[in-house]
Amino acid sequence: MKKEDKGIAIENIAKTIKEYGCFYLVETAGLNAEKTSELRRACFNADVKLLVVKNTLLHKALESIEGDFAELYPTLKGSTSLMCANVGNAPAKLLKDFIKKGDTLPALKAAYVEETVYVGADQLDTLAAIKSKNELIADVIALLQSPAKNVVSALTSGGSKLHGILETLSKKED
Repeated sequence: MKKEDKGIAIENIAKTIKEYGCFYLVETAGLNAEKTSELRRACFNADVKLLVVKNTLLHKALESIEGDFAELYPTLKGSTSLMCANVGNAPAKLLKDFIKKGDTLPALKAAYVEETVYVGADQLDTLAAIKSKNELIADVIALLQSPAKNVVSALTSGGSKLHGILETLSKKED
């Protein structure tokens, strides 16, 4: 590969990483053509971008991006695929689905999600449990609505209780 081509490839990798909120480094070397197609299809459906990259080019691309990716560099060995997504847990859920089917690959090497580095395949469950931004916003809204609903409910039930008490008292006086 010519030096100019390498520079373009590094720029493209860096641009892709900046475009997405998180990325995963995955081992996919042992997948056959059928499984690779299945993985690519699943990534497309989950809005995850899958790229097979050279480790040295990815290393240089990470160095060119603002941020600390030093913990990821030791994982850049063997064959590496880059999975980029805007939702932090989407690639992890996708990888877990493949593992549930009995596949050992693709295997997680490392991930960079929400400015945190996760290294090792044992982090897959943790990554799958991370809530997305929209899920967190929904949780906060539900928590904020809960006290208001309780007040409205108490006022509604209290109003009917008060009405019942007044009605009982008015009948008692007769």
